[in-house]
Amino acid sequence: MSFDLLIRNAIVVGDSKQSRVDIGVSDGLIDAIGPELAGVATEEIDAAAMHLLPGVLDAHVHMNEPGRAEWEGFETGTRALAAGGATAAIDMPLNAHPPTVTGAAFDEKRRCLEGRALVDMALWGGLVPGNVDELDGLAARGAVGFKAFMCSSGIDDFGAIDDLALYDGMRRAASLGLPVAVHAESDSITAGLAARARAAGRTAMRDFLRSRPAVAELEAIARAIALAQESGCSLHVVHVSTGRGVALVADARARGLDVTCETCPHYLVLTDEDAETLGNVAKCAPPLRPRKEVEALWRALADGTLPMVASDHSPAPWELKRAADAFAAWGGISGCQTLLALLLSEGHHTRGLGLDLIARVTSGYVARRFRLRGKGRIDVGADADLVLVDLSATGQLSAEDLHYRHRHSPFVGRTLSARVARTLVRGRTVFADGRIVGPPAGRLLIPSTETESP
Repeated sequence: MSFDLLIRNAIVVGDSKQSRVDIGVSDGLIDAIGPELAGVATEEIDAAAMHLLPGVLDAHVHMNEPGRAEWEGFETGTRALAAGGATAAIDMPLNAHPPTVTGAAFDEKRRCLEGRALVDMALWGGLVPGNVDELDGLAARGAVGFKAFMCSSGIDDFGAIDDLALYDGMRRAASLGLPVAVHAESDSITAGLAARARAAGRTAMRDFLRSRPAVAELEAIARAIALAQESGCSLHVVHVSTGRGVALVADARARGLDVTCETCPHYLVLTDEDAETLGNVAKCAPPLRPRKEVEALWRALADGTLPMVASDHSPAPWELKRAADAFAAWGGISGCQTLLALLLSEGHHTRGLGLDLIARVTSGYVARRFRLRGKGRIDVGADADLVLVDLSATGQLSAEDLHYRHRHSPFVGRTLSARVARTLVRGRTVFADGRIVGPPAGRLLIPSTETESP
């Protein structure tokens, strides 16, 4: 046989299997899998001693383009994704200006990513006050679903949604067969506690943490589930920060509802004490939680009730993070480049989680949940979206290693016991040995019309 690419001697990790085989790639697709494949190829990669995983599919990133490319942009953001082993990602509708809440805004964002994105991208549409009639146009253009905020987003042009508007949007999304994703925190609790603290002159990081207690997340998740049940809508709860929040979602699924959730690496490896030590570089919403919540999330990952990990990469220029008032600083963490390495380091090496589980929560499950066919699996006929990792490599992350436009991250200085050696998008190497390789050729991903159980 003749291939475009042959990967030899790789330890291949899938959703539920691990074996040493060769991978043959033709026309961007996996063409053959087997031991000692016979044939010739234009390019061969010797992957001995390396593990080959499906490329990360990061379901939650903010590329901030158009309108705020000085914060990140598809060019630099997707370079960081590729350096972290991601071959595709789903971009959120806010932080871009205009936000992706109309068909015209979707078209503009598509123009921005084409020719700039190094990896493939799908797009969330936005659900904001007054745009329910825009959801049909967003769906027709290929939105994977609709993101809504149940509290202030921190961005003036992406408003928080009240329960009636969320219910109306969920009913429309249900008719379109697409999920609604929610940032689930009670606005009345978080805004009220923040106002009290600031009025009293309490503006330190600990004051910010106390203004967003776990109950604000739990109340909003329960409310979103109730609205989804009544509307018949598929629901996805983003960046869950507590084990109790995961349990609410798991209970809803056990009752037959189409509800899923994700967490983020920062909720798995950092605590509220780290937020106080590191300062605003570790500010996010929901905030970092006490150690007991971190451990609860790891248990939920291990037992399968927490099915997905996404980065919630939310970058900004350092001057927006530098405020003395913790409430005034930008609340977002730059993390898409370190998602896989952190899970391999803290999950696999430290806690003994299986590589198949890590592949599932970062790739396979994500592709199925958002109906991105051909992604998230190492099978004949699938896209050759692959990442080679060296599990024996250990090194300290430095700011110089980061490919973000603004090289700050709460993970700088952390020792990582895994290294992304090579990332391939549809069989083409985009990152190898610490360097970006080749021109951007990322495509817009459109969800399949066929529903597949996640």
